[in-house]
Amino acid sequence: MTIEDLRAELDAIDERFLEELRARVEKCVEIGHFKRANDVPMMQPHRIGIVQERAARFGARHGINQDFLHRLYDLIIAETCRVEDLVIGGSEA
Repeated sequence: MTIEDLRAELDAIDERFLEELRARVEKCVEIGHFKRANDVPMMQPHRIGIVQERAARFGARHGINQDFLHRLYDLIIAETCRVEDLVIGGSEA
């Protein structure tokens, strides 16, 4: 195996990761439509805690730094909240 082979495998993992991130954002668009149609507030602090705790448990099980995962999910959650806010406000994301 060469470094190029290893990098090609890493590139394939990155592609799958980004595709899953795109799917997550699309699901948040659907959630935004549901919230708008059902008068559900955009911000759900308890849900954020659930997501962060699940990521922390995953990190603990798999040896991934929990602070890193917390910061990563802070970014992901901030973006998905921005997207949901646009949808709830009547703008498409």
